[in-house]
Amino acid sequence: MRSLVRLPKAHLHLHLEGAMRPATLAELAERAELPEPVGGSGEQLSATAGFTSFEDFTTVYGAAARLVREGPRENLLRLVREVVEDAAEDGAVWVEPHVNPLTYEEEPGAALDVLDLVIEEGRRTAARLGIGFGVLVYARRNADPSEAVEVARLAARRAGDGVVSFGLAGDEARFGPEPFAEAFAIARDAGLIPAPHAGELAGPASVRAALDVLGARRIAHGVRAVEDPALVARLAAEGVVLDVCPTSNVALGVVNSLSAHPLPRLLEAGVRCTLNADDPLLFGPGLLAEYETARTELALTDLQLAAVARTSVESSGAPDAVAREAVAAIGDWLDTPARATTLPVH
Repeated sequence: MRSLVRLPKAHLHLHLEGAMRPATLAELAERAELPEPVGGSGEQLSATAGFTSFEDFTTVYGAAARLVREGPRENLLRLVREVVEDAAEDGAVWVEPHVNPLTYEEEPGAALDVLDLVIEEGRRTAARLGIGFGVLVYARRNADPSEAVEVARLAARRAGDGVVSFGLAGDEARFGPEPFAEAFAIARDAGLIPAPHAGELAGPASVRAALDVLGARRIAHGVRAVEDPALVARLAAEGVVLDVCPTSNVALGVVNSLSAHPLPRLLEAGVRCTLNADDPLLFGPGLLAEYETARTELALTDLQLAAVARTSVESSGAPDAVAREAVAAIGDWLDTPARATTLPVH
């Protein structure tokens, strides 16, 4: 089989704090003299945790994030470095973590300074490793919509200078997209890729609203669009990209099992999809492992995996030169004969 680590790819659906290494979490908790957060199953966050609800997940995520947000800034810089290093190790040529600087500092000027720290450290580490780095700035559904407007303005100030996309995270079943239309208009006007979460905790209506209200061109998750054939056809016709996270979907009960995951059906229907890890600290697998899962559990062919990787690069905020080089390298990967995996007969 062709080596999936050698397949150039972009990591687009990755929450910065949720991508912390388990060993780093344990170390930061020890330094802060706090108990290490545990998953819903009561297990340490060193493997896929068991969550009984989205609220359970967000509680554990918040506990881990506070170790970064309330600690010294070196904690944040270390996190950024390690996230970029892990992406490079998994064969990513571009990584686009999700960040909300207002969760670090309430005052906009101070929040912009935090965003600049993330951008500078991410770029520095990425340059050292020979890959690219950009930021998706996101708003929170459970916060006042005025915060979303403020964070969109911050993102717009760094559009084309480190920030490449704008998202919306949180419980879509409780908080619809309509109050965030102004924030997304600001982001689109600044040239940022509109990439909200939808179609995870709510069904096709959530995906359709992300398209119609927020102007989404990429959708984080979006897999429940499969419940509406007309919507699937629209996604395919309009070239909207779904940033899919199979393991996360199983862990949070969006789908019952990996074997039931709709990714193969979406690809067969012509929907452009990418593979991502979402929150590897909480769910376990990183980017490379998700590609391996797609091959072994979802039976995606190398041609399909190459198409997924190409979509990830082409729909990212990577500069055109980076995207062109990566697409060419994906073609080279496909042109490399697959190694035989059968054992010789004696």
